[in-house]
Amino acid sequence: MDPGQTNPTSVIEAIEPSPRLPIFSILAFVTAWVGGSILLLGWILHPVIPGGWISILLFIGFAIAPAFAIVRGLDNRFYPSATVRIFVFRPFWYAMLIAPLVALVVVIGFLLGIPFGAPRAAAYLAVSIGSVLLLVAIVAGYIGTRKHVVKELRVVLPGLPKSFDGLRITQVSDLHVGPQTSTNFLERIAASIKQSKPDLIFVTGDQVDDFAKDVAVFASAFGELEAPLGVFAVAGNHDVYAGWNAVSAGLSDLGMTVLVNESVPIVRENTRIWIAGIGDPAGSQWPRGGGEKASPDIEQTMRSVPDGEVSLVLAHNPALWQGLAQQGASLTLSGHTHYGQLAIPSLNWNIAGVFVSPSMGVHEADGKLLYINPGTNYWGPPFRMGTPPEITVLELRCALPGEAAAITVA
Repeated sequence: MDPGQTNPTSVIEAIEPSPRLPIFSILAFVTAWVGGSILLLGWILHPVIPGGWISILLFIGFAIAPAFAIVRGLDNRFYPSATVRIFVFRPFWYAMLIAPLVALVVVIGFLLGIPFGAPRAAAYLAVSIGSVLLLVAIVAGYIGTRKHVVKELRVVLPGLPKSFDGLRITQVSDLHVGPQTSTNFLERIAASIKQSKPDLIFVTGDQVDDFAKDVAVFASAFGELEAPLGVFAVAGNHDVYAGWNAVSAGLSDLGMTVLVNESVPIVRENTRIWIAGIGDPAGSQWPRGGGEKASPDIEQTMRSVPDGEVSLVLAHNPALWQGLAQQGASLTLSGHTHYGQLAIPSLNWNIAGVFVSPSMGVHEADGKLLYINPGTNYWGPPFRMGTPPEITVLELRCALPGEAAAITVA
């Protein structure tokens, strides 16, 4: 891919502003979630807070104000700079997470103190201890976003033609690139991808951080990526939120093959396998900016793949895997979950598992395989604990007689 031939910004500037989002609903939720948590804290802690209720109400206003900027940005009314994202958006994301947690800790302390006749004193002690622990967790989580790992996997696929034995695929996912993303980090990711010597590169969605013009930043970081058999990408939900028409056009301008509910053959020595890519469920829910064009269609995605031939499928959302497997997808590569950016791999647990299934690791059903990449960057607050950013390198191997499909650590 030649970055000198790309001009994703021109594509983005040509799009029309989309219809306004349901701003009232979004802001009402944010106010209830963050504001309610802070009000609960204020009810218990206001006697020891300088300024009392006035300070608490001012803090609520400060905490929820960034929601207005975020909504206007998603509505293509302005393009937030790195400064805005770091010093306005990030504190907002942290407030969304921390305010309810601190409120819960304070309430627990308050309740535990009732039998001893000192509920407020117990609440003050709980918030003091909880705040220190949260600060330690925030620092550790930030450190966890700074260094990526390269995970090498061996994938045994029955029916894989011998000409594809040893094929190397490098997968990155959930890069969430924007002007706030560390240039040094992106350079290290790009260097590691090149060093993995891939035959194929798969980018399994969420290339950008919610805004269409982020494609230009993505291009500056990854515009020179190339692989002998091609670089393939699919839509993630955040690419849809950003405006799929513009994001897709920008990726295509980079020389990537963008697949939406379609499959293409890869030929070696007169034998072939299939590369397929499916849309994202967000396309069905978010019609702005061409989002409906990215809606998933499992049957259409697999229609061209003949029965019995090996297919490698890019599906950002792992919830699509079971349907794809039933249609014959040999290996599905997904992302989306980030493993909740908080995981305990030894227990096969991650916080995203509360909301999404499957949510992490390797899965197999009737000889069909799924691998969920935990994300090569982060979204929202710079926080990852127990699940570092990952570049996945998968080496395909032909199955020996009687050997089943499997994914193992190389």
